[in-house]
Amino acid sequence: MNTPAKKPSATGIPGILKGLATTARTMARPTHTAEYPDAPPHLPPRSRGVIALLNENCTSCMLCARECPDWCIYIDSHKETIPATTPGGRERQRNVLDRFAIDFSLCMYCGICVEVCPFDALFWSPEFEYAELDIRDLLHEKDRLGQWMATVPPPAALDERSAEPAEVAAANKPPRAPRPERSA
Repeated sequence: MNTPAKKPSATGIPGILKGLATTARTMARPTHTAEYPDAPPHLPPRSRGVIALLNENCTSCMLCARECPDWCIYIDSHKETIPATTPGGRERQRNVLDRFAIDFSLCMYCGICVEVCPFDALFWSPEFEYAELDIRDLLHEKDRLGQWMATVPPPAALDERSAEPAEVAAANKPPRAPRPERSA
């Protein structure tokens, strides 16, 4: 049952020479490695980095926090009463944002919160250099999220061949002519 051991042969030498030739060819080519800290990377125009908050647009509707699969968005708000604008009118209530925080140590950067926000309060910023030495510093409050808004690029221009948006068409529509009164 014992099989004799194979003796080393010279058949492996051409394979080694082929491998060395491939290595020599690769060494002669220029590299495509970008040395990141020394040379900044060239990112696409709408790349995702960090989520920015436009504080004025947030109505504390909590849609972003409810839809977040990681539950990394924390919102605290209170209701404020607005007096009536006309005599005999009723008072209104509105939500006032007290706290808006995103824990980027939990966030998986899926973008659901940005897409679901009906008031355009959340945006993607291409900034990606916000590493921290302490994981607790990755909890960004509304002040820090608002600072990222300066880095948000403007939206892409509309295609000139596309249909006019419904809002613009309604605003440009001429007013209706008054109805003629009916005679009895």
